[in-house]
Amino acid sequence: MKKQVKVKPDSKQQKVIYAEDGSLIVHLKSHPVDGKANQELIEVLAGEFNVSKNAVHIKIGAGSLEKVVKIDG
Repeated sequence: MKKQVKVKPDSKQQKVIYAEDGSLIVHLKSHPVDGKANQELIEVLAGEFNVSKNAVHIKIGAGSLEKVVKIDG
């Protein structure tokens, strides 16, 4: 499945919010430096959808706050 994701880095806590349009808003603790926020995003989405980290791929927007993520499984 593909999901539109808006990332909010530097948050106090991790959380996933489901928007009415089917997209996700993901709050991350990491700073958007050296791919740390992307790694945390993959970990959070893998846990949220109960899949391995290898099943989560950032398809579009690796350097942006708005991303398209593909989740296998």
